[in-house]
Amino acid sequence: MARLSRLKMHEMLIGYLCLLPWLLGFIIITAGPIIASFILSLLRYDMAHPAVFVGLQNYKTMFFEDPLFWKSLKVTSYYTLLVVPLSVIGALLIALLMNQNLRFMNLFRTIFYLPSVLSGVAVALLWSWVFNRDFGVLNYLLDRLFGILGPNWLGTEEWVVPALVIMALWGVGGGMIIFLAGLQGIPTQLYEAAEIDGANSWQEFWKITIPLLTPTIFYQLIIGIIGAWQIFTQAYVMTQGGPNYASLFYVLYIYFNAFVWFKMGYACALAWILFMIILVCTVLVFRSSLYWVYYEAERR
Repeated sequence: MARLSRLKMHEMLIGYLCLLPWLLGFIIITAGPIIASFILSLLRYDMAHPAVFVGLQNYKTMFFEDPLFWKSLKVTSYYTLLVVPLSVIGALLIALLMNQNLRFMNLFRTIFYLPSVLSGVAVALLWSWVFNRDFGVLNYLLDRLFGILGPNWLGTEEWVVPALVIMALWGVGGGMIIFLAGLQGIPTQLYEAAEIDGANSWQEFWKITIPLLTPTIFYQLIIGIIGAWQIFTQAYVMTQGGPNYASLFYVLYIYFNAFVWFKMGYACALAWILFMIILVCTVLVFRSSLYWVYYEAERR
């Protein structure tokens, strides 16, 4: 028994030693900054003067005295409500097209996927040219093909967020790959049985494809919501929050407070509210999944 106990202790020690690098990385890189940001959210700190403890004053200021906080929430919510469903639907439709057994299909899949791996800054600069009011390619095509005078996409409050949504839809290739994997994981026997029973393509899509893809749709919704609430690069490079704060996304507002106005404590408080918003959205989607997500191996 003593020998077995020593052997068990030895195995536990080896296990903890193997786990130690990850634990140190988590404490130093993740847990430490999280705790520090919460402490800073209770301080008034501009990095040039000693920090002053103010308790919940930053949160009170945020909710009752800061119109830009509510503006950034409104803009980001609007963007999220537009981009998430459109991205999921667009990725699914492209995946359905890319799931065909045709020549050069691997090439087409690569072409559709490439935009999702390009640098965010490079993509933002490219789309700044595309959306340019005077010599942008989008307004040129609208004028030449349809005789429509294109708007000032990035210079008007009405069009700046839809323009960024259009830009985001250009990168649905990442979601397409995930949906493609889900489609190829559906057993072909189900479609063969449906054809024998006389089902048409539309019925197969609604009764087989969509139910078996609901776990993938669920994953895409979660990732999409988290990503949409953290949009930053596009607005920072292309609009700087303008015009008239119409593209002042929440993370961009955090950046301005932290590194432009040096309100580090207030920026940390904003970050914690963002964490709570994403947490609530994620929990709601998880709770709703009980009613619409179907797992093949699970009996309802």
